[in-house]
Amino acid sequence: MKVTLESTTKIVELRSRNGAVLQARIWEGVTEKGVPVHAFITRVACHKDLDNGELERDLREHKPPSDDIGRAYDLRFFID
Repeated sequence: MKVTLESTTKIVELRSRNGAVLQARIWEGVTEKGVPVHAFITRVACHKDLDNGELERDLREHKPPSDDIGRAYDLRFFID
């Protein structure tokens, strides 16, 4: 599956079953077949030997989240 994602300004706290808390930025996107998705991203990285200047600049860009960010999520699609 391929997904195209855009970073939003929305940051949430994710809690694991053992109580660990991580901040995640919500990214919005669409699958190659047109299904809208939200991704809860805690980290983005590239290899340390690569020139990551463009990545760093791109990661500073965020769009406002869409209105459906607060809707319920099907927990079957969450990895815990």
